[in-house]
Order: sequence, then C-alpha cells, then structure tokens
Amino acid sequence: MFPPFPQELAHHYCSNLIKDIDDGEICLEQVAKESLERKGQGLMIGCLVAWDKVQKKRIVLYSVSGNARRIKNISANFHNSVFVDSIVPITQIDKALKQNDLEIHQLTYKINSLEKSEEKNELIKARRKLTDQSLENVFKLYDFTRFDGKKISLNQIIQKHNFKMPPTGTGDCCAPKLLNYAFSHQLQIVSMDEIYFGPDTKNRKNGQSYPPCDERCGYILPEMLGLEILYRDKDLIVVNKESGLLSVPGRGLEKADCAEARIKQLFPDCITQSAVHRLDMETSGILILARNKEAHRNLEMQFANGQVRKKYEALLDGILHGKPEGHIELKFRLDENNRPHQIYDEIYGKTGITDWKKLSVEKWKNNLSGQEKTVTRIEFSPKTGRTHQLRLASSHEKGLNLPIVGDSLYGKPEGGERLMLHAKEIEFKHPISGELLHFECMPDF
Repeated sequence: MFPPFPQELAHHYCSNLIKDIDDGEICLEQVAKESLERKGQGLMIGCLVAWDKVQKKRIVLYSVSGNARRIKNISANFHNSVFVDSIVPITQIDKALKQNDLEIHQLTYKINSLEKSEEKNELIKARRKLTDQSLENVFKLYDFTRFDGKKISLNQIIQKHNFKMPPTGTGDCCAPKLLNYAFSHQLQIVSMDEIYFGPDTKNRKNGQSYPPCDERCGYILPEMLGLEILYRDKDLIVVNKESGLLSVPGRGLEKADCAEARIKQLFPDCITQSAVHRLDMETSGILILARNKEAHRNLEMQFANGQVRKKYEALLDGILHGKPEGHIELKFRLDENNRPHQIYDEIYGKTGITDWKKLSVEKWKNNLSGQEKTVTRIEFSPKTGRTHQLRLASSHEKGLNLPIVGDSLYGKPEGGERLMLHAKEIEFKHPISGELLHFECMPDF
C-alpha cells in the first residue's frame, strides 16, 4: 500500500535507532521463544514522529514487527521517545492458541503417518477447521484506535471485508502499533516510516524503507485512518472512498463526517474544502482532494474542461441483452419535489453523456441474506459529470433499463445490498508539475 504519511523525518530517526542497536546502545529483547522458521530472519523497525498538541512538543514512537521481540532502551539518549509494545501480549496469544494446540498436533501426527486417502483428506479438513478456530480466537483479542479516537475491533474489520479472514500476524506489523498509540494519545502525525533490519533477502535489503504491507496493513490501516490513501504528495491526495461515506459535509452535525473532514484531521495543513469532484455517498472509489488552493483551482479546471478521464464499474440488476457496448445521451434535471432524485426532461434537462461496455454476466451473492441473483457487470466511461448520471444511464428506459444493484433511488434494493457502483480508474495531469497521473482501484464486488 502507499505510505500514508511522509517518510523522510521518521526515516532519519529510524536509521539512528538502528545505528544505536548496532552500537549496543539499544537492545532488541526476545520476549517469546523464537520459532525455527523465524530463526536468523530480519524484522521491520518502525518510527512515527508526532506532535503532542497538549504538551506542545515532538514525540518519537518506535516499534518492531511481530510480537516475539521488543525494543529495550538501555541508553539515556532517548528523551521524548516511546517504545511501543505489541497491541496484544504474546502471553494472551499463547493462551488463545493453547485451546486447540494439542488436538492440532495429534491430527498432524496422524496425517503425516497416512498415505493419500479419503481418511487423510478428512483429517486435513478437521485440522483446518481447528486452525481457523484458533486464528479466530487470536483475532478476537485485537482492538485498534481509529483516527477519531474510537475503537474498532479486528472482528469488525473482518465483517467489513465480507468475512474474508486476514493472514496470521495481522495487527503485529509496525504501522498498526504506531498508529494505535498515536491515535489513542491524540497525537498529530508528522511522519512515519519502516526500515528492514537484518540479512538481505530476495525482497528485502537491510537499511531500506518499505511501505506498510498489502496483506496485513492494507487490511487494517484504511479502517484506522478512515480512508484508504492511494497516493499523497504536498499538493494532492487520492483516496479510495468507501460506500456510505460522504465526499463533502452535508447539512447538520450528523452529516459532518466525510472524506474532506477525515483528510483534514489527518493532514491539518490541507485546505478545508479540498474535494475537487464528488462521488455519491453510496458510490465507492477514487476521489481526488487538493491540499492547497493552487492545486484545487487547476484540478477543478481540468474537470470543468473535460480533461479528466474516468472509468466506473457497476453491477446491473439483471441480464443486459443485445449489443456489448454503446453510447448514451440523456437529458435530466433535479426533481424539485423529490430531492435528490433526478428526472428525465427533454426540454429543461442537461445532457449526460456516457459510453458503456458489457464485461460479463455472472452470479452475485447477497452476503446478508445469502440470496443469489444474476447480474451484468458493466464498465462506464462518463464524458460529462452530471448528478446521478450513471445511475440514470443504467435505470432509465432510454438508457440500459436495468438499475444498478442496491440503488435506493432508481431501483428496488433488497436488504443488505449497497450500491454496486465504483469509480475504478482516473487519469489527469498533476496540478503543479503537469505530469500525467493514472490511478486504478478495482472494486471489492
């Protein structure tokens, strides 16, 4: 995943810490028995530089990956530093694993003694069930503090991932430990970095920085940060907005939470009205936010002049028959008596122009009800940016005449359905450098 915060300052502190480890000023203390497969392997050392707004001073946090080792300070040089331990102590993890440990070992012994057979396959299934149960017992122990100070459990995150289980060790990387501490102590993050420390491998070189990993951190960090950050520099931020989150604040305190507000909380130097375009609350996908007024003006101009290329993906509720691709032009306007609903109006409506392509016809399962339905996967390339343009292009009889799955305005969604519309691709010029930027973020449906 893309590093969510600047790395330079944290890299400096992290490099100095590693030098102190090499010089014996800092000790890596073993707090759990080292497994044979981990023996001699390296680890990630993380650093997060933060500003304590209450005490008005800089705080430097350090951590290591895994839960078998921790940093032990044996030097007096590290004032205003915190050595962050694991979120869940190894003793609690061992206790959670112990429940099934003996039975798993007994099954493994039996499996290894058998030739390939139906009995062996059944034993492997039984062992897998027990190991999954043990993993679930461990994951129940993990709670993380989010950007807003609220707690979110790993089980809640798993639910948001449609119950797809993360790998072993999720929650034990440096980034979630550091962010958990910073957010729980109301610290303002300035910089964060992770450096590999150990013998060189095929994928890691000693002393080099690496972003948070996709497999574990990419699973947790978007929930802790409130947004998945796809790209960030001093002028703009590109995020993957989740379905159900407003792009910009609505009227009233209950609608204050939005992508703009979350970015402002993470990056206080960002302008307040940072979004240069909008996605409907129910639509997920790529959203661009400017960090300064110059970048905002330039990006807004690119959108207004049609210089931004976009692609969306959607699931239509039913089978789309006929040609595999096409072009739709519809005139529509706001229904004043039924906001925010849009209605077709040949006379007073503004034209929405959309190219589309059929990708597949497939089965889609509602995770809440367990019901299956046949849907059509569509790729949309909008040429204009009208309100609800793609939802109308899908549902209206002069369009594709099939609403998008989960569309509460133009369709008939069943319980547990979200709007299956995702902004998956965007291309534009960097507002300052002029470099052509291209981002892709595939839907999770």
